[in-house]
Amino acid sequence: MSNAIEKTDVLVIGSGFGGAITAYHLAAGGAKVTVLERGPWLRSTDFEHDYKLGSSYTRAFDFVVGDGMSVLGGNCVGGGSVVYFAAMPRAPRFVFDRHGSIGRRMWPATLSRDTLDPWYDRIEESLSVSKQEWSDVSYAGGLWAAACNHAGRTANPLAVAIDNSKCANCNFMMAGCRFEAKQSLTVNYLPAAIAHGAEIRPLHEVQHLTRTAEGDYRIHYNVIDDQDYRVHHESGVIEAKIVVMAAGAAATPVILQRSEAHLGSMPYAVGRYFSGNGERLNTAILNEDKVAELLGLSRGDGALPYGANAIGRGPTVASWDKLDGSLPEYSRYSLEQLYFPPGLGTILAQVPDATGPTWFGREKKEILKNWKSWLTIFSMIEDDNEGVFGPPPETGNALRISQQMLGRGNLSYRPTKNTWHGWNQSDAEVKEILEKDGLAKVMPWTNDLVGAYTVHPLASCRMGDDPRTSALDDTNELRGHSGVFVTDGSAIPGALTVNPAMTIAAVAERAVPHIVAEAQRRGVAVSYGAPAPTGYKSGRNAVLPLLRNKPRQPAGV
Repeated sequence: MSNAIEKTDVLVIGSGFGGAITAYHLAAGGAKVTVLERGPWLRSTDFEHDYKLGSSYTRAFDFVVGDGMSVLGGNCVGGGSVVYFAAMPRAPRFVFDRHGSIGRRMWPATLSRDTLDPWYDRIEESLSVSKQEWSDVSYAGGLWAAACNHAGRTANPLAVAIDNSKCANCNFMMAGCRFEAKQSLTVNYLPAAIAHGAEIRPLHEVQHLTRTAEGDYRIHYNVIDDQDYRVHHESGVIEAKIVVMAAGAAATPVILQRSEAHLGSMPYAVGRYFSGNGERLNTAILNEDKVAELLGLSRGDGALPYGANAIGRGPTVASWDKLDGSLPEYSRYSLEQLYFPPGLGTILAQVPDATGPTWFGREKKEILKNWKSWLTIFSMIEDDNEGVFGPPPETGNALRISQQMLGRGNLSYRPTKNTWHGWNQSDAEVKEILEKDGLAKVMPWTNDLVGAYTVHPLASCRMGDDPRTSALDDTNELRGHSGVFVTDGSAIPGALTVNPAMTIAAVAERAVPHIVAEAQRRGVAVSYGAPAPTGYKSGRNAVLPLLRNKPRQPAGV
């Protein structure tokens, strides 16, 4: 390792929503910004239309198997935004008043749907979020909507960050968008950050933080191999006045845990209260004759009336009938049609009415023959934040098992009765809707193989007002460690009952003025007020009045 210590004003760890948004605003405000991203930098032309091992698919993902919970996340420049399905609903109003298992409001008193709405507006402007029309939804979305209607439920097209003029309906959305129709951060915030001088370094995996005698931070990293993520080539250190932790809810707490020996005691909530966003999946095997008979759907030319699992895009339609704030906590959830690519979707699906094994064996082989007639429904309930991270591995966020993608993590998750209550209610609802009049046979994915699973990890370093149950204050600053901010999904206090990208992004936008104020206090020449990456300013103008009384704002700014 070289003895020379690099210096920057702001060091951002991770380039997903929490990292890209903060990097842009701080760079646009005049700070020297360096972004360290553990994954590769994949351009749109690198995204391959297959799901083969060693392709862009396995390079861009991080699949960590824990004890009772497995986490699927992004591992590339742009983070989860490269592999998300671009569903961007706002969190329901009741979410912000949830108590969960701690007996008090989990969210800070300063945060509610009303106070977050202006920041949601900023994200809609920056990522061109819009509600889809019925003509935009996929075959799978249309089928789900028709089934909900047949069963006396409602369904709505999702708000998405997709440019429909560019979308080719290729359904490889989860493996990166080669048409740049999906609003990944690689086509907005990150290019804008680079234009303002930010430097992004891929394949740099942060290991821990130390502190200098002057109170600044040193960030220690390893450079990993482009093809085999188990191989480290070199290591280095960068010194910064401000650190923004945005490595994701499965990595940020691990880095902080490993840093405790150097920085001193971490808040109790670091690595605790993890939420999988209450996620669960059901697979329906549709009776194609019933699809025609009950729903009146037809494609003509002798084709199956549905037969459309591989056509279209990810989630396009959701049922929000149970997102009712008058219902008891743990009884509220959304049901969203989802496409999941070959792999987990086929492995974890169970056989309805099986006489033998439910997720493997002869009967499983038989239902795989009808894969074109499968429909996947994604439930997001209110869970109990029961995940806990154990001692960190020697390096990284997990013990790498394979060359890419797969690792064994230190997360332990034991679902409580409350969580199971939500899952069981949502399972029953999906079954009632899709099995009505023999339309389909439905079974949830198995938990036997990899435990519960989530693609939206949250809350492992959550914000709140109670120091005993939150790692961050209401400005996203790490308690007891001024100058360290957490802006990724780990900052969100609990399950949202909807896709969380919109809320993670809005909370990150809201944190930026506070980060700027602390950076100014530490002598960084930086200001706040940049427009959206698109250049639009209406969102900026809407939030500026909210900042007049923001904490730690130096006089004259």
